[in-house]
Amino acid sequence: MKLHSESLAFALAGTARALAAVETGTALPRALGHVFDARTIPASARGAVQDLAYRSLRRWGLAGALLNELTDRPPAQPRLRTLLCCALALLSEDDPAYAPHTLVDQAVDACAADSELQRAKGLANAVLRRFLRERDELLRKVLRQDEARWNYPQWWIAKARADWPHQWQQVLAAGDHQPPLTLRVNQRKTNVPDYIVALTEHGITATQVGPCAVKLARALPVLQIPGFAEGLVSVQDAAAQLAAPLLDLHDGMRVLDACAAPGGKTGHMLELADLDLLALDQDTQRLERVRENLQRLSLHADLRQGDARARDWWDGMPFDRILADVPCTASGVVRRHPDIRWLRRPEDAARLAALSARILDNLWAMLKPGGKLLLATCSLWPEESAWQAQALAERQGATMLLSPGQLLPTATKENDHDGLFYALLQKPVV
Repeated sequence: MKLHSESLAFALAGTARALAAVETGTALPRALGHVFDARTIPASARGAVQDLAYRSLRRWGLAGALLNELTDRPPAQPRLRTLLCCALALLSEDDPAYAPHTLVDQAVDACAADSELQRAKGLANAVLRRFLRERDELLRKVLRQDEARWNYPQWWIAKARADWPHQWQQVLAAGDHQPPLTLRVNQRKTNVPDYIVALTEHGITATQVGPCAVKLARALPVLQIPGFAEGLVSVQDAAAQLAAPLLDLHDGMRVLDACAAPGGKTGHMLELADLDLLALDQDTQRLERVRENLQRLSLHADLRQGDARARDWWDGMPFDRILADVPCTASGVVRRHPDIRWLRRPEDAARLAALSARILDNLWAMLKPGGKLLLATCSLWPEESAWQAQALAERQGATMLLSPGQLLPTATKENDHDGLFYALLQKPVV
């Protein structure tokens, strides 16, 4: 049996392959890339597979709990298990995107078309149809379990409770929302009011959610966004747009953007001032994305491959400003990257904090006396953010300047942004 590339069954089969790879420790974008490379998949089907994968992972805890209730023992075959979990995640949505019986039939067809799963199509049919019959009772039962209710590993839930005792429910719930598409308006080429008018003329509804931030009511492919190709706007979360203005940039400054890829903050800094800017990243492929973004914006920086823990890339000339967007668990951006919560381990925050401390001490030596360094992370965990900033200030005798600190993720009409942390530190004048 061969599946039509436009069918839901085809998308479910591709999603099951990708999620099976995630369960072995592969990041979702890479897992999807392997699926797309291994098979000839048209663009429309790629979009469907990606959508199903992201939506499923936001309900993965619930789907796993349901599968445990519906089977004596979860299937050992990885693709069968992830196919059933994907179907259960979609069937359990409050407003399902697909007719339930259609989804069940298509999941069974996906089994039938897979030589390794053909014998399991009866099991798939029985499990999913039983869920439809007992849906409300099953949901009530499994939602008593923390992992099913919140869709995070138990250790993550416990850590959120410990670190944010008054906000942990808000923090976890925000991560299960689909993120908005937020744009940064390029002040060199237009302004927010004029750009919103241009969007309205194209039938696109948008609202201003920051000084240069515009949130679209409905996400669009970037090439369909008016002015994107011409550099009028860039895609960037509203919280991430706070970084460049915090640095107090002025024309002629020598600036380092450490760990720069993919270049969103690099572009924003250059939109604000004419800078001598060095964009550094260890990954040459990701550095190419910085180059592409700057070309689209008609901006220029010195792009250099290098390790922020080392100094072999530095010419010895100190910087007026340094943006240190250091490695972290990315626990504040799980709504955009729902695989992160399932891939991370409890010990990762301490491990990455130690790495970041080495980077920060190395970069601090490159900062001019009186210069400013902005520590940025997309983490919710204090050991990677607030504790890290305080420890750096104590080691280096730095002054902590006014900055937002920890921004918790929110998903309300008024505030809709990721969870980021900022600390601005100034070097003493000798």
